Order: sequence, then C-alpha cells, then structure tokens
Amino acid sequence: MNIGQVLDLLRGDFPGVTISKIRFLEDQGLIKPERTPAGYRKFAGEDVDRLRYVLRMQRDHYLPHKVIAEHLDAIDRGLEPPAIDGVVPTVPKVALSADGLPSPASFRTASDVRLSRRELIKLAEISEDLLAQLEEFALISPRSGTGHYDTDALVLAQTARQLADFGFEPRHLRAFKTAADREVGLVEQVVAPLQRGRDASAQGRVEDAVSEIAALSVRLHATLVKTGLRRS
Repeated sequence: MNIGQVLDLLRGDFPGVTISKIRFLEDQGLIKPERTPAGYRKFAGEDVDRLRYVLRMQRDHYLPHKVIAEHLDAIDRGLEPPAIDGVVPTVPKVALSADGLPSPASFRTASDVRLSRRELIKLAEISEDLLAQLEEFALISPRSGTGHYDTDALVLAQTARQLADFGFEPRHLRAFKTAADREVGLVEQVVAPLQRGRDASAQGRVEDAVSEIAALSVRLHATLVKTGLRRS
C-alpha cells in the first residue's frame, strides 16, 4: 500500500491522522515501511497494525514516543508489551465531528481534572522552561484561585511541545492566542442579547448557542487555513 491508502484505512478510527503525522512517526523510528528504488514508501499490513498501535497509545494513554518505542521493541522480540500504568491521569476524549474537528459537545464539557505543575510537566513531556514561557505569553495558566491546571492546559502544553518539533516557539504561538481572543469576543457579542434573559431556559439557550458558534468558528478557521495553504 502507498501512504494515501494507509491514510484511508486509518481515518475511520483516527480522524485526526494526516500524511505528515505518518511521516513524523517514521522519522521518530516508530514505523519502518519499505522503500521502492524511487524512494516511495510501501506499507504492508504489519506496518498498518503497528501504526494503529502507536496512534492508540498516543490517543488513549498519552504515552510518549520513547515509551511507545519500548513497547514496540518488546513486541518485535516476541514479548508482551509492558502493562500501562492505570494510575496516571489521562485527558478526557474531546468530542469530535466526522471530519476530526471539535463538535459543539466538546465546548459544553467542563473537566474537573486538577493537575499539579509537576504532573502537567510530566504528562505533557515538556520542560519547566517551556511551561514558564507558555505562561509568560498567556497561553497557559492555572485555574483561577488555585495552583492546579485543567485538561485544556494539558492539551495546550502537549500541542506546544509538538509544534516545537517543527521550530515553533511560545512567542510564535501568541498570534494564535490573539486570533482566539478575537473569536471569543465575536461569540460574546452575538450571544449578549440572549444573556439578558433571567430564567433558567435563557441560560440554557446561551450555553447551546455558545457551543454551536464556537464549533462553527473552529471549523471556519481550520478551513480557511487549509484553503490558504493550498493556494500558497
């Protein structure tokens, strides 16, 4: 199979997987497809199974590449992979639409997970210095009135670490924060008339409207970025 065919096989279970992601996992040594004399990748069924394992360990257990590599090494030597430590907190799954983008339900879900600074650094696989920079640029902050971080902070930290692999620094990510703040302002402006209602049903309508608009704005933003990149 070529890489496009592999992508089609994986997308049903892993909507967010991309060709770039598969290539990155290959660069990390987690998969090793054959190469044709012309340099094209050739994937066997075993390669696809290996990819599924890697993606599942990342999605369901947030294992770092180093640990996944140890699992794969054990499997390659005919051993059972190490048991996954069930006491390590994991991020609740984000509700996704068919295209892999956040659905309105993901904006309605409020996590009550509380992580210490040390837990955040460990789970996100970032350094203390990177977290300090992310906080300096107002990309991550503890919950108001507490010293704990929520799952949104963990997702942001993990994403910042993954972007760092491509050369992005926290100062570069400030533009994303500015764009997000503008979108939040627009949403708040649109739902302001609904917030004047004092009954419980009015509050419910506000929450539903915010969730729907937020999901649509993310979809619009992502599609505009994709369209712009295709033109460049």
